[in-house]
Amino acid sequence: MTNIKRELKRRISAVSLGSLAACLLLAPLGASAEDLEVTDARMRLLPGDMPAAGYFRLHNRSEQPVVLVGAQSDAFGSIEMHRSMNHDGMASMEAVPRLELSPDEHIEFAPQGYHLMLMDQVGSLSVGDSVDITLEFEQRDPLTVGFEAVSPTSM
Repeated sequence: MTNIKRELKRRISAVSLGSLAACLLLAPLGASAEDLEVTDARMRLLPGDMPAAGYFRLHNRSEQPVVLVGAQSDAFGSIEMHRSMNHDGMASMEAVPRLELSPDEHIEFAPQGYHLMLMDQVGSLSVGDSVDITLEFEQRDPLTVGFEAVSPTSM
């Protein structure tokens, strides 16, 4: 009878540990990327050492506000968020330190609007290449996205 009790305890312990492990794996560690959706990520390449531009659509599918504060990539020495504007026929651009998205809100990074300014390219890039760019947020995990390099004429 002692061996049966021991075997029963061992099986109960194994099931308990398995359940605990499953719960830990399913529990969110900080904020997960599942509640953020990035689509249409592309990067407009320009000739020479001119800065490239990153465009995408970001959708906050969570129930909490999300604040985008920047981006980084090994392919570029510096990345800044910018917004293009047109005032009285004069085009201008300004740096944007942060963008807040309310729950279920989306924002489009597109020509003539918000964009990532990708500066100081580290290596050679060609149309069709994919470059990982990590979007950085306040109080949540960063999100790495593959951006496809496209021709400036395709935008």
